Amino acid sequence: MEPLVPLLVAVPLGVAFAVVLLAHVRGLRRLTGLLAVAAVVANLAISLVLIGGPTINTFVGGWGDGRTLGIQMVCDGLAKLMLVTINLVAAVSIVYAGAYMRRFTKVWLFESLFLLMTGAMNGVVLAGDLFNMFVFLEVAAIASYALVGFGCEAEELEAAFKYLILGTVGSALILLGITILYSLTGNLNMAMVSQGLAVVGRTSPAVLLAAAMLLAGLSLKAAMVPFHAWLPDAHPSAPAPISAMLSGVLIKASGVYALARVVFSVLGPSPQYATVLMVLGAASMVIGVFLAIGQWDFKRLLAYHSISQMGYVVLALGAAAAVMSRSDPDRTVAGLCLFGGLFHLFNHAAFKSLLFLSSGCIEQQAGTRLLKEMGGLSRRMPITSFCCRIGALSIAGVPPFNGFFSKLIIIISLFLAGYPVLAGVAVLVALMTLLSFIKVQRYALEGEPTKTAGAVEAPALMCIALVVLAVVCVAGGLAAIPLRDHLFAPAGDALMNASGSLTAGVTP
Repeated sequence: MEPLVPLLVAVPLGVAFAVVLLAHVRGLRRLTGLLAVAAVVANLAISLVLIGGPTINTFVGGWGDGRTLGIQMVCDGLAKLMLVTINLVAAVSIVYAGAYMRRFTKVWLFESLFLLMTGAMNGVVLAGDLFNMFVFLEVAAIASYALVGFGCEAEELEAAFKYLILGTVGSALILLGITILYSLTGNLNMAMVSQGLAVVGRTSPAVLLAAAMLLAGLSLKAAMVPFHAWLPDAHPSAPAPISAMLSGVLIKASGVYALARVVFSVLGPSPQYATVLMVLGAASMVIGVFLAIGQWDFKRLLAYHSISQMGYVVLALGAAAAVMSRSDPDRTVAGLCLFGGLFHLFNHAAFKSLLFLSSGCIEQQAGTRLLKEMGGLSRRMPITSFCCRIGALSIAGVPPFNGFFSKLIIIISLFLAGYPVLAGVAVLVALMTLLSFIKVQRYALEGEPTKTAGAVEAPALMCIALVVLAVVCVAGGLAAIPLRDHLFAPAGDALMNASGSLTAGVTP
């Protein structure tokens, strides 16, 4: 299995450059789309093969004695969960793009940037050291800046520019935090940095400054309130498959995953960091859902719900960190918090990607994103409407769909962890989410058409992508127990036993 791990990064990055070359060879331009799909599907297959195996530590390069100069890649339970999530959404999105992107010029450029972003996100979750994680974060970010503004319209360019500026601020904070940790410990490997901080003192002013910079920078990448200003413009402006990637996986890999790694694997869970995560999560949940309710632009409504739903995940991670930092931690409760948070992370990738792709179908076929200008789409676009309903029921937490089970687990774990008020807030946000999507059903799918009388069903490739994600939303709820045993429990264990999973295979 070890030789497969570097391929998760090397294949999409290599194919991204091959696509550019093929696009400039007459007679081979039509092959770029097939090559891009093949690369992403191959990555998904590799990710699925890796499930259930042991933690894999491998070095790319291996220069110097003891391979200490090699680029370490760590494929533990958490990385495997993220790899499946990233490559599942990427595979569905690139298939969907085969039909959606036909109205754009230079589709090969889109495919190349898409592959760069996908490969970089795989690199983020596999990186065993802070610097390479930062490098992959930047590659993914740069590709996403270009993809947000891909249509070159005024709205898209403005959103891409705002995203670029705020993303650069976040990157600068992350790099400064890493620099301080390196100056204190003399290492970049996460396990070695954690060991060095135990010697330096985890509560020293320099360590707290580095932690503040890392948490702020990664919270900006994750679009947590109050660092969320870029997201409501970037997600609606991007092409639909990129909106699905941004909301479905990018803010998770570049933000939430990196936050979890830094807090649990490097800094170590403490009451202070746990409080920061819980405050960020609760604020994002509440503010995000209230901002979403007032939206009439379908994609902007979904963008605000990304902020709110990621609040659930960060809140659960914070509760787990709080439990783990106690003098007598209850690992069962901490594990339940992590299970709920990671389960919701995966579920959000499925139903939010489904909703964004559905909105792309509606916008392309009906010619509008405004809910008040829609109506009657369930009769004119039955497949899209049916899949959109499944996504709406999933995000609203209606049983038996996947979102219900992950939210229920988070609420129960918050009660058991000693945070009944936060559990009540989570219930309130779930109810507000349901109200928000009742509005979508009422104005978009039902009622009488206003400007959508000529809408017809989306092309077959786009419908296939929707159906696959709809099946995941249903199966994710019905198969919660097998998923817990084979996917989410190993991911939670990787965080609770973070230093052990990252130290294996490291030569000091």
